[in-house]
Amino acid sequence: MPNPKRRHSHARKNRRRAHDFLSKPALAECPHCHETKMPHQACPHCGYYNGQEVILVKETA
Repeated sequence: MPNPKRRHSHARKNRRRAHDFLSKPALAECPHCHETKMPHQACPHCGYYNGQEVILVKETA
């Protein structure tokens, strides 16, 4: 198996990794409590999805 004969420079390594970054997740606004949530998921803040309460959320004091 061939191995590299010389080391790659920092610039060459960083150019190769230029597209290896994490993108921000898409967020939507909950129509019930107006907090941000993941699209097509029940809201973790109020527990509503599609106008109905689907999960019980404990209230923080």
